[in-house]
Amino acid sequence: MGKIVLGIGTSHSPMLAQPPELWAVHGQNDKRNGELVYPPDGLVYPYEEALERAHPDIANLVDEDLFRKQHANLTNAIEELASSLRAAKPDAVIIISDDQDEVFFEDNMPSFSIYWGETMPLIARTPPESAPPAVRAMAWGYGDVSMDVPVDTGLARHIIEHMIDNEFDVSHSKYLKEETGGYVARRYPTPNGESTFGRMTEPRQQGMPHGFAYCIKRLMHNEPFPIVPVSLNTCYPPNQPTPKRCYNFGLQIREAVASFHKDARVAVIGSGGLSHFVVDEELDRAALKAMVDNDAETLSNLPRHRLNSAASETRNWIATAGASSHLKGEILAYEPVYRTPAGTGGGWGMVRWNGH
Repeated sequence: MGKIVLGIGTSHSPMLAQPPELWAVHGQNDKRNGELVYPPDGLVYPYEEALERAHPDIANLVDEDLFRKQHANLTNAIEELASSLRAAKPDAVIIISDDQDEVFFEDNMPSFSIYWGETMPLIARTPPESAPPAVRAMAWGYGDVSMDVPVDTGLARHIIEHMIDNEFDVSHSKYLKEETGGYVARRYPTPNGESTFGRMTEPRQQGMPHGFAYCIKRLMHNEPFPIVPVSLNTCYPPNQPTPKRCYNFGLQIREAVASFHKDARVAVIGSGGLSHFVVDEELDRAALKAMVDNDAETLSNLPRHRLNSAASETRNWIATAGASSHLKGEILAYEPVYRTPAGTGGGWGMVRWNGH
């Protein structure tokens, strides 16, 4: 009989691996981003129009001194999570994350998928010296050592079979293709209908997606525990799971671990989010409060129209909250980082669920 002994929710933004003086580079990129979904209506607006609509006080928050304080707070929280994970000494770590133009494309985009191969490859990111400083700075945060990360195949298969028995029709995979690529459209609402923005990724070597690789590097310091990679399609309509579905999925992960035939100590990590590429403090704070209050009703009913674009990764946290609902949650950090006067940026945070 297994038991989840630790839950972790963590942002995995590239900004967390970069010095704060490079954060403004993302603000320049935001001006060309076609995925800027704005609260509270959940509509895509181009940067210039969003800038006209933004509250003027936001400009005061685009400040490098503030960035340094936020960076220090978030870095300390990441290290505290890493220490908690080491102290828990888990036999396996279930990582719940998502895929963004990495492994899954529109030829096959499952709502839920569980990997159960013997290992999962992590391919180190090694940008050339000619790459921009911001790109070189962020690369190490998603893995700077190539390795085959061990997978707890027995637990992974058990979770798959448990889910099928409990009305979750999950996909499964045993290996990653040597090269992956394809097209993904962003079908987000606009004032005039639906976004036509999409991205084509040419075939290339990928390895595990960045949300999983972040955990290996930043929380396990390249000394991985056996993992169970669980992917949710948080980002891309039309088959994103609802918040309620994600929470119940997390509950069933806990039940699956409890019915496992081994006395395994298991940790679960929700990787990604919170709100971005536009800051939505109201949504972030409501979700965080519900997590630490064990408020399943609020988590299950977070407004879906505010969970598009990358803010959708909050779904990973919702599932983790369900899996960790028998534990006590605490917020280690939350920093709403505004990188432009138009309100673009992200709500970066870290939560830990531990024993009562």
